[in-house]
Amino acid sequence: MSILSHIFDLPGQKSELLIFFTLLQLSIIVLAARMGGEIACRSGQSAVVGEIIAGIVLGPSLLGLLLPGTFHYIFHSIPAGPLDALSQLGLILLMFQIGLEFDFSHLKEKVNRNAVLWVAAASMLAPFVLGLGFALVSAPKLSPHADLWTSALFIATAFSITAVPILGRIMMELGMTRSRLGVIAISAAAINDVVGWLLLALVTTLALSHFEAIAFVIKVFMVIAFIIIWIFGIRPLMKWVIRYFSAGDKLTPHLLGIILISIFVSGLVTSSLGIFTIFGGFIMGVILHDADEFVKAWNERVSPFVLVFFLPIFFTYTGLRTNIGGLDSLSLWGWCGLLLLLATVGKFGGAYGAARIAGLNHHQAKVVGIMMNTRALMELIVINVGYDLGAISQQVFTMLVIMAIFSTIITTPFLRVWLPRAGLQLPAPALRPRGGRTV
Repeated sequence: MSILSHIFDLPGQKSELLIFFTLLQLSIIVLAARMGGEIACRSGQSAVVGEIIAGIVLGPSLLGLLLPGTFHYIFHSIPAGPLDALSQLGLILLMFQIGLEFDFSHLKEKVNRNAVLWVAAASMLAPFVLGLGFALVSAPKLSPHADLWTSALFIATAFSITAVPILGRIMMELGMTRSRLGVIAISAAAINDVVGWLLLALVTTLALSHFEAIAFVIKVFMVIAFIIIWIFGIRPLMKWVIRYFSAGDKLTPHLLGIILISIFVSGLVTSSLGIFTIFGGFIMGVILHDADEFVKAWNERVSPFVLVFFLPIFFTYTGLRTNIGGLDSLSLWGWCGLLLLLATVGKFGGAYGAARIAGLNHHQAKVVGIMMNTRALMELIVINVGYDLGAISQQVFTMLVIMAIFSTIITTPFLRVWLPRAGLQLPAPALRPRGGRTV
Protein backbone atom coordinates (compact mmCIF):
# COMPACT_ATOMS: atom_id res chain seq x y z
CA MET A 1 0.00 0.00 0.00
CA SER A 2 3.07 2.23 0.05
CA ILE A 3 2.45 3.77 -3.39
CA LEU A 4 -1.20 4.47 -2.60
CA SER A 5 -0.26 5.88 0.78
CA HIS A 6 2.16 8.25 -0.90
CA ILE A 7 -0.37 9.31 -3.54
CA PHE A 8 -3.25 9.76 -1.13
CA ASP A 9 -1.14 11.34 1.63
CA LEU A 10 -1.85 14.72 0.12
CA PRO A 11 -4.21 17.39 1.45
CA GLY A 12 -7.79 16.66 0.39
CA GLN A 13 -7.00 13.16 -0.84
CA LYS A 14 -8.28 11.21 2.17
CA SER A 15 -11.71 10.97 0.60
CA GLU A 16 -10.11 9.49 -2.54
CA LEU A 17 -8.45 6.83 -0.41
CA LEU A 18 -11.82 6.03 1.17
CA ILE A 19 -13.68 5.78 -2.14
CA PHE A 20 -10.85 3.78 -3.75
CA PHE A 21 -10.98 0.98 -1.18
CA THR A 22 -14.77 1.09 -0.93
CA LEU A 23 -15.04 0.58 -4.70
CA LEU A 24 -12.39 -2.16 -4.54
CA GLN A 25 -14.34 -3.97 -1.82
CA LEU A 26 -17.65 -3.63 -3.64
CA SER A 27 -16.19 -4.87 -6.94
CA ILE A 28 -14.77 -7.98 -5.29
CA ILE A 29 -17.93 -8.61 -3.26
CA VAL A 30 -20.31 -8.41 -6.23
CA LEU A 31 -18.01 -10.56 -8.40
CA ALA A 32 -17.63 -13.21 -5.67
CA ALA A 33 -21.38 -13.25 -5.06
CA ARG A 34 -22.22 -13.74 -8.74
CA MET A 35 -19.67 -16.55 -9.04
CA GLY A 36 -20.83 -18.20 -5.82
CA GLY A 37 -24.48 -17.95 -6.83
CA GLU A 38 -23.80 -19.41 -10.26
CA ILE A 39 -21.84 -22.33 -8.83
CA ALA A 40 -24.60 -23.00 -6.30
CA CYS A 41 -27.30 -22.98 -9.00
CA ARG A 42 -25.31 -25.37 -11.19
CA SER A 43 -24.95 -27.64 -8.13
CA GLY A 44 -28.72 -27.79 -7.62
CA GLN A 45 -28.71 -25.32 -4.73
CA SER A 46 -30.31 -21.92 -4.26
CA ALA A 47 -28.07 -19.01 -5.30
CA VAL A 48 -28.27 -17.55 -1.82
CA VAL A 49 -26.31 -20.56 -0.52
CA GLY A 50 -23.43 -19.72 -2.84
CA GLU A 51 -23.58 -16.04 -1.92
CA ILE A 52 -23.46 -16.79 1.81
CA ILE A 53 -20.48 -19.08 1.31
CA ALA A 54 -18.80 -16.47 -0.92
CA GLY A 55 -19.12 -13.96 1.92
CA ILE A 56 -17.44 -16.37 4.32
CA VAL A 57 -14.69 -17.14 1.77
CA LEU A 58 -13.84 -13.42 1.61
CA GLY A 59 -13.61 -13.23 5.40
CA PRO A 60 -10.95 -14.36 7.89
CA SER A 61 -12.11 -17.99 7.59
CA LEU A 62 -10.39 -18.47 4.19
CA LEU A 63 -9.00 -15.38 2.47
CA GLY A 64 -7.72 -14.03 5.78
CA LEU A 65 -6.19 -17.40 6.57
CA LEU A 66 -4.54 -18.14 3.20
CA LEU A 67 -3.65 -14.59 2.11
CA PRO A 68 -3.65 -12.44 5.24
CA GLY A 69 -1.79 -9.59 3.53
CA THR A 70 -4.30 -9.41 0.69
CA PHE A 71 -7.22 -9.72 3.10
CA HIS A 72 -6.03 -6.85 5.30
CA TYR A 73 -5.18 -4.73 2.27
CA ILE A 74 -8.68 -5.09 0.83
CA PHE A 75 -10.82 -4.94 3.95
CA HIS A 76 -8.71 -3.25 6.62
CA SER A 77 -6.97 -0.43 4.74
CA ILE A 78 -9.86 1.86 5.69
CA PRO A 79 -12.35 1.76 8.58
CA ALA A 80 -15.31 -0.59 8.13
CA GLY A 81 -17.75 2.33 8.24
CA PRO A 82 -18.71 2.50 4.52
CA LEU A 83 -19.26 -1.27 4.24
CA ASP A 84 -21.16 -1.31 7.52
CA ALA A 85 -23.42 1.57 6.42
CA LEU A 86 -24.11 0.01 3.01
CA SER A 87 -24.81 -3.33 4.69
CA GLN A 88 -27.37 -1.79 7.03
CA LEU A 89 -28.97 0.29 4.25
CA GLY A 90 -29.26 -2.81 2.07
CA LEU A 91 -30.70 -4.77 4.97
CA ILE A 92 -33.44 -2.18 5.48
CA LEU A 93 -34.41 -2.41 1.78
CA LEU A 94 -34.13 -6.19 1.87
CA MET A 95 -36.42 -6.43 4.91
CA PHE A 96 -38.90 -4.22 3.05
CA GLN A 97 -38.83 -6.71 0.16
CA ILE A 98 -39.25 -9.64 2.53
CA GLY A 99 -42.30 -7.90 3.97
CA LEU A 100 -43.70 -7.45 0.46
CA GLU A 101 -43.26 -11.18 -0.23
CA PHE A 102 -45.40 -12.32 2.70
CA ASP A 103 -48.51 -13.97 1.28
CA PHE A 104 -51.08 -14.03 4.06
CA SER A 105 -53.75 -15.46 1.77
CA HIS A 106 -52.44 -18.93 2.64
CA LEU A 107 -53.41 -18.35 6.25
CA LYS A 108 -57.07 -17.83 5.25
CA GLU A 109 -57.40 -21.27 3.65
CA LYS A 110 -59.70 -23.57 5.60
CA VAL A 111 -58.17 -26.65 4.02
CA ASN A 112 -55.30 -28.01 6.12
CA ARG A 113 -55.60 -25.14 8.63
CA ASN A 114 -55.36 -27.62 11.49
CA ALA A 115 -52.10 -29.00 10.10
CA VAL A 116 -50.73 -25.49 9.55
CA LEU A 117 -51.39 -24.47 13.15
CA TRP A 118 -49.94 -27.70 14.55
CA VAL A 119 -46.79 -27.46 12.44
CA ALA A 120 -46.32 -23.73 13.08
CA ALA A 121 -46.68 -24.10 16.84
CA ALA A 122 -44.51 -27.21 17.21
CA SER A 123 -41.76 -26.00 14.85
CA MET A 124 -41.49 -22.81 16.93
CA LEU A 125 -41.84 -24.26 20.41
CA ALA A 126 -39.57 -27.32 20.15
CA PRO A 127 -36.48 -25.55 18.74
CA PHE A 128 -37.06 -22.55 21.05
CA VAL A 129 -37.00 -24.79 24.14
CA LEU A 130 -33.93 -26.68 22.91
CA GLY A 131 -32.17 -23.44 21.96
CA LEU A 132 -32.95 -21.94 25.34
CA GLY A 133 -31.63 -25.01 27.12
CA PHE A 134 -28.48 -25.11 24.98
CA ALA A 135 -27.80 -21.42 25.60
CA LEU A 136 -28.35 -21.58 29.36
CA VAL A 137 -25.84 -24.42 29.60
CA SER A 138 -23.29 -23.13 27.09
CA ALA A 139 -23.46 -19.33 27.54
CA PRO A 140 -21.24 -19.20 30.65
CA LYS A 141 -18.51 -20.95 28.64
CA LEU A 142 -19.11 -19.57 25.11
CA SER A 143 -20.43 -16.06 25.83
CA PRO A 144 -19.14 -15.26 29.33
CA HIS A 145 -19.36 -11.49 28.87
CA ALA A 146 -22.97 -11.46 27.68
CA ASP A 147 -26.02 -11.35 29.88
CA LEU A 148 -27.14 -14.96 30.35
CA TRP A 149 -30.84 -14.56 29.60
CA THR A 150 -30.33 -12.11 26.76
CA SER A 151 -27.93 -14.54 25.10
CA ALA A 152 -30.27 -17.47 25.74
CA LEU A 153 -33.30 -15.71 24.26
CA PHE A 154 -31.42 -14.67 21.11
CA ILE A 155 -30.11 -18.18 20.52
CA ALA A 156 -33.57 -19.66 21.14
CA THR A 157 -35.06 -17.22 18.63
CA ALA A 158 -32.36 -18.12 16.09
CA PHE A 159 -33.22 -21.81 16.52
CA SER A 160 -36.90 -21.08 15.84
CA ILE A 161 -36.80 -19.03 12.63
CA THR A 162 -37.66 -20.32 9.13
CA ALA A 163 -36.56 -18.55 5.93
CA VAL A 164 -39.81 -17.91 4.04
CA PRO A 165 -38.21 -16.28 0.92
CA ILE A 166 -35.71 -19.10 0.47
CA LEU A 167 -38.28 -21.80 1.18
CA GLY A 168 -40.68 -20.21 -1.29
CA ARG A 169 -38.06 -20.17 -4.03
CA ILE A 170 -37.15 -23.82 -3.41
CA MET A 171 -40.82 -24.76 -3.60
CA MET A 172 -41.19 -22.92 -6.92
CA GLU A 173 -38.20 -24.78 -8.36
CA LEU A 174 -39.66 -28.12 -7.30
CA GLY A 175 -43.22 -27.34 -8.41
CA MET A 176 -44.70 -27.45 -4.90
CA THR A 177 -46.37 -24.05 -4.62
CA ARG A 178 -49.92 -25.35 -5.17
CA SER A 179 -49.48 -28.73 -3.51
CA ARG A 180 -50.99 -29.62 -0.15
CA LEU A 181 -47.57 -30.00 1.47
CA GLY A 182 -46.40 -26.74 -0.05
CA VAL A 183 -49.38 -24.80 1.32
CA ILE A 184 -48.92 -26.32 4.78
CA ALA A 185 -45.19 -25.59 4.89
CA ILE A 186 -45.25 -22.03 3.52
CA SER A 187 -48.23 -21.09 5.72
CA ALA A 188 -46.60 -22.51 8.83
CA ALA A 189 -43.32 -20.81 7.88
CA ALA A 190 -45.14 -17.48 7.45
CA ILE A 191 -46.62 -17.81 10.95
CA ASN A 192 -43.16 -18.76 12.25
CA ASP A 193 -41.59 -15.67 10.76
CA VAL A 194 -44.27 -13.24 11.92
CA VAL A 195 -44.00 -14.63 15.46
CA GLY A 196 -40.21 -14.81 15.11
CA TRP A 197 -39.85 -11.14 14.16
CA LEU A 198 -42.19 -10.06 16.94
CA LEU A 199 -40.22 -12.25 19.33
CA LEU A 200 -36.95 -10.76 18.10
CA ALA A 201 -38.36 -7.27 18.61
CA LEU A 202 -39.39 -8.20 22.16
CA VAL A 203 -36.03 -9.80 22.95
CA THR A 204 -34.21 -6.75 21.57
CA THR A 205 -36.45 -4.48 23.64
CA LEU A 206 -35.83 -6.62 26.69
CA ALA A 207 -32.07 -6.48 26.14
CA LEU A 208 -32.03 -2.71 25.68
CA SER A 209 -34.21 -2.14 28.76
CA HIS A 210 -31.66 -4.13 30.82
CA PHE A 211 -34.47 -6.16 32.36
CA GLU A 212 -36.03 -3.14 34.03
CA ALA A 213 -39.73 -4.05 34.22
CA ILE A 214 -41.13 -0.55 33.74
CA ALA A 215 -38.77 0.30 30.87
CA PHE A 216 -39.54 -3.00 29.19
CA VAL A 217 -43.32 -2.57 29.46
CA ILE A 218 -43.07 0.97 28.08
CA LYS A 219 -40.98 -0.19 25.11
CA VAL A 220 -43.34 -3.08 24.38
CA PHE A 221 -46.31 -0.73 24.53
CA MET A 222 -44.57 1.68 22.13
CA VAL A 223 -43.74 -1.12 19.69
CA ILE A 224 -47.35 -2.35 19.74
CA ALA A 225 -48.55 1.22 19.23
CA PHE A 226 -46.16 1.60 16.30
CA ILE A 227 -47.52 -1.55 14.62
CA ILE A 228 -51.14 -0.47 15.17
CA ILE A 229 -50.51 3.04 13.81
CA TRP A 230 -48.70 1.65 10.75
CA ILE A 231 -51.46 -0.87 10.00
CA PHE A 232 -54.48 1.34 10.56
CA GLY A 233 -53.02 4.79 9.82
CA ILE A 234 -50.01 4.61 7.52
CA ARG A 235 -51.29 1.67 5.45
CA PRO A 236 -54.41 3.49 4.07
CA LEU A 237 -52.32 6.60 3.47
CA MET A 238 -49.65 4.68 1.55
CA LYS A 239 -52.31 2.84 -0.45
CA TRP A 240 -53.73 6.23 -1.50
CA VAL A 241 -50.23 7.48 -2.38
CA ILE A 242 -49.62 4.42 -4.55
CA ARG A 243 -52.92 4.88 -6.38
CA TYR A 244 -52.31 8.61 -6.89
CA PHE A 245 -48.70 8.47 -8.12
CA SER A 246 -48.63 5.11 -9.91
CA ALA A 247 -48.98 4.68 -13.65
CA GLY A 248 -50.53 1.23 -13.88
CA ASP A 249 -47.82 -1.29 -13.03
CA LYS A 250 -45.05 1.28 -13.59
CA LEU A 251 -42.95 2.65 -10.73
CA THR A 252 -42.81 6.39 -11.32
CA PRO A 253 -39.89 8.49 -9.97
CA HIS A 254 -42.20 10.35 -7.58
CA LEU A 255 -43.66 7.13 -6.21
CA LEU A 256 -40.22 5.53 -5.83
CA GLY A 257 -38.98 8.59 -3.96
CA ILE A 258 -41.96 8.56 -1.59
CA ILE A 259 -41.62 4.81 -0.96
CA LEU A 260 -37.91 5.14 -0.15
CA ILE A 261 -38.60 8.05 2.21
CA SER A 262 -41.36 6.06 3.92
CA ILE A 263 -39.02 3.07 4.39
CA PHE A 264 -36.31 5.26 5.87
CA VAL A 265 -38.72 7.17 8.14
CA SER A 266 -40.21 3.88 9.33
CA GLY A 267 -36.69 2.70 10.11
CA LEU A 268 -35.96 5.94 11.97
CA VAL A 269 -39.07 5.43 14.11
CA THR A 270 -38.20 1.85 15.07
CA SER A 271 -34.61 2.89 15.72
CA SER A 272 -35.92 5.60 18.06
CA LEU A 273 -37.99 2.91 19.78
CA GLY A 274 -34.80 0.91 20.29
CA ILE A 275 -35.61 -2.11 18.11
CA PHE A 276 -33.30 -1.53 15.10
CA THR A 277 -34.10 0.13 11.79
CA ILE A 278 -34.67 -3.17 9.96
CA PHE A 279 -38.01 -3.69 11.72
CA GLY A 280 -39.27 -0.44 10.29
CA GLY A 281 -38.43 -1.60 6.78
CA PHE A 282 -40.07 -4.97 7.39
CA ILE A 283 -43.33 -3.52 8.75
CA MET A 284 -43.52 -1.07 5.84
CA GLY A 285 -43.27 -4.00 3.44
CA VAL A 286 -45.87 -6.03 5.31
CA ILE A 287 -48.50 -3.28 5.17
CA LEU A 288 -48.02 -2.97 1.39
CA HIS A 289 -47.78 -6.70 0.57
CA ASP A 290 -51.20 -6.76 -1.15
CA ALA A 291 -50.60 -3.71 -3.37
CA ASP A 292 -50.17 -6.08 -6.29
CA GLU A 293 -49.27 -3.63 -9.08
CA PHE A 294 -46.78 -1.81 -6.87
CA VAL A 295 -45.19 -5.07 -5.70
CA LYS A 296 -44.83 -6.17 -9.33
CA ALA A 297 -43.27 -2.84 -10.32
CA TRP A 298 -40.87 -2.90 -7.35
CA ASN A 299 -39.80 -6.46 -8.16
CA GLU A 300 -39.11 -5.47 -11.76
CA ARG A 301 -37.35 -2.14 -11.18
CA VAL A 302 -35.72 -2.16 -7.73
CA SER A 303 -35.54 -5.73 -6.44
CA PRO A 304 -32.80 -6.91 -8.84
CA PHE A 305 -30.48 -4.09 -7.73
CA VAL A 306 -31.11 -4.86 -4.06
CA LEU A 307 -30.45 -8.56 -4.62
CA VAL A 308 -27.37 -8.13 -6.82
CA PHE A 309 -25.74 -5.23 -4.98
CA PHE A 310 -26.96 -4.88 -1.40
CA LEU A 311 -27.58 -8.53 -0.48
CA PRO A 312 -23.99 -9.67 -1.22
CA ILE A 313 -22.69 -6.77 0.89
CA PHE A 314 -24.71 -8.08 3.83
CA PHE A 315 -23.45 -11.63 3.28
CA THR A 316 -19.84 -10.43 3.05
CA TYR A 317 -20.24 -8.24 6.12
CA THR A 318 -21.49 -11.35 7.93
CA GLY A 319 -18.58 -13.32 6.48
CA LEU A 320 -16.09 -10.76 7.78
CA ARG A 321 -17.49 -11.39 11.25
CA THR A 322 -17.33 -15.17 10.82
CA ASN A 323 -14.05 -16.85 11.71
CA ILE A 324 -14.36 -20.61 11.43
CA GLY A 325 -10.71 -20.81 12.48
CA GLY A 326 -11.84 -19.32 15.80
CA LEU A 327 -13.35 -22.71 16.61
CA ASP A 328 -9.85 -23.94 17.41
CA SER A 329 -10.49 -26.76 19.85
CA LEU A 330 -12.34 -30.05 19.98
CA SER A 331 -14.46 -28.61 22.76
CA LEU A 332 -15.68 -25.72 20.58
CA TRP A 333 -16.39 -28.02 17.64
CA GLY A 334 -18.23 -30.30 20.06
CA TRP A 335 -20.44 -27.39 21.10
CA CYS A 336 -20.93 -26.54 17.42
CA GLY A 337 -21.95 -30.13 16.64
CA LEU A 338 -24.39 -30.13 19.56
CA LEU A 339 -25.86 -26.83 18.35
CA LEU A 340 -26.37 -28.24 14.84
CA LEU A 341 -27.96 -31.41 16.24
CA LEU A 342 -30.35 -29.65 18.61
CA ALA A 343 -31.37 -27.01 16.05
CA THR A 344 -32.10 -29.67 13.43
CA VAL A 345 -33.83 -32.08 15.80
CA GLY A 346 -35.94 -29.27 17.26
CA LYS A 347 -37.09 -27.81 13.96
CA PHE A 348 -37.35 -31.01 11.90
CA GLY A 349 -38.61 -33.16 14.77
CA GLY A 350 -41.19 -30.62 15.94
CA ALA A 351 -42.59 -30.13 12.45
CA TYR A 352 -42.51 -33.87 11.69
CA GLY A 353 -44.33 -34.81 14.90
CA ALA A 354 -46.95 -32.10 14.42
CA ALA A 355 -47.54 -33.14 10.80
CA ARG A 356 -48.08 -36.74 11.90
CA ILE A 357 -50.56 -35.64 14.57
CA ALA A 358 -52.39 -33.60 11.91
CA GLY A 359 -52.85 -36.70 9.76
CA LEU A 360 -49.94 -36.64 7.28
CA ASN A 361 -48.16 -39.91 6.57
CA HIS A 362 -44.50 -40.61 7.35
CA HIS A 363 -43.08 -39.43 4.01
CA GLN A 364 -45.25 -36.32 3.85
CA ALA A 365 -44.28 -35.38 7.40
CA LYS A 366 -40.59 -35.71 6.51
CA VAL A 367 -41.05 -33.30 3.61
CA VAL A 368 -42.74 -30.75 5.86
CA GLY A 369 -40.04 -31.19 8.50
CA ILE A 370 -37.09 -30.59 6.18
CA MET A 371 -38.77 -27.54 4.64
CA MET A 372 -39.41 -25.97 8.04
CA ASN A 373 -35.73 -26.54 8.93
CA THR A 374 -34.61 -24.07 6.21
CA ARG A 375 -33.13 -20.96 7.88
CA ALA A 376 -30.65 -19.18 5.56
CA LEU A 377 -31.03 -15.40 5.33
CA MET A 378 -33.50 -14.94 8.19
CA GLU A 379 -31.14 -16.72 10.57
CA LEU A 380 -28.26 -14.45 9.55
CA ILE A 381 -30.34 -11.34 10.23
CA VAL A 382 -31.28 -12.56 13.71
CA ILE A 383 -27.74 -13.43 14.73
CA ASN A 384 -26.33 -10.17 13.36
CA VAL A 385 -28.76 -8.30 15.61
CA GLY A 386 -27.68 -10.46 18.55
CA TYR A 387 -24.00 -9.92 17.77
CA ASP A 388 -24.44 -6.15 17.48
CA LEU A 389 -26.09 -6.10 20.91
CA GLY A 390 -23.28 -8.18 22.42
CA ALA A 391 -25.72 -10.97 23.27
CA ILE A 392 -23.57 -13.66 21.62
CA SER A 393 -19.83 -14.08 21.29
CA GLN A 394 -17.92 -14.25 18.02
CA GLN A 395 -17.58 -18.03 18.46
CA VAL A 396 -21.32 -18.54 18.95
CA PHE A 397 -21.95 -16.22 16.01
CA THR A 398 -19.76 -18.48 13.84
CA MET A 399 -21.58 -21.60 15.05
CA LEU A 400 -24.95 -20.09 14.17
CA VAL A 401 -23.70 -19.05 10.71
CA ILE A 402 -22.60 -22.66 10.12
CA MET A 403 -26.04 -23.82 11.27
CA ALA A 404 -27.78 -21.41 8.87
CA ILE A 405 -25.72 -22.69 5.93
CA PHE A 406 -26.07 -26.35 6.89
CA SER A 407 -29.86 -26.19 7.34
CA THR A 408 -30.25 -24.54 3.93
CA ILE A 409 -27.84 -26.77 1.99
CA ILE A 410 -29.53 -30.00 3.05
CA THR A 411 -33.07 -28.91 2.12
CA THR A 412 -33.08 -29.33 -1.68
CA PRO A 413 -31.19 -32.69 -1.81
CA PHE A 414 -33.51 -34.25 0.77
CA LEU A 415 -36.60 -32.90 -0.98
CA ARG A 416 -35.48 -34.37 -4.31
CA VAL A 417 -35.26 -37.78 -2.63
CA TRP A 418 -38.35 -37.58 -0.43
CA LEU A 419 -40.90 -35.83 -2.67
CA PRO A 420 -41.52 -38.81 -5.00
CA ARG A 421 -42.03 -41.01 -1.93
CA ALA A 422 -44.56 -38.47 -0.64
CA GLY A 423 -46.51 -38.72 -3.91
CA LEU A 424 -45.27 -35.52 -5.58
CA GLN A 425 -43.72 -35.60 -9.04
CA LEU A 426 -40.56 -33.56 -9.51
CA PRO A 427 -40.63 -31.16 -12.49
CA ALA A 428 -38.42 -31.89 -15.48
CA PRO A 429 -35.09 -30.03 -15.35
CA ALA A 430 -35.32 -26.69 -17.11
CA LEU A 431 -32.61 -24.56 -18.60
CA ARG A 432 -31.97 -21.48 -16.50
CA PRO A 433 -31.71 -18.27 -18.53
CA ARG A 434 -28.22 -16.82 -18.80
CA GLY A 435 -27.78 -14.28 -16.05
CA GLY A 436 -30.88 -15.57 -14.25
CA ARG A 437 -31.10 -15.71 -10.55
CA THR A 438 -32.51 -18.05 -7.96
CA VAL A 439 -32.81 -16.58 -4.50
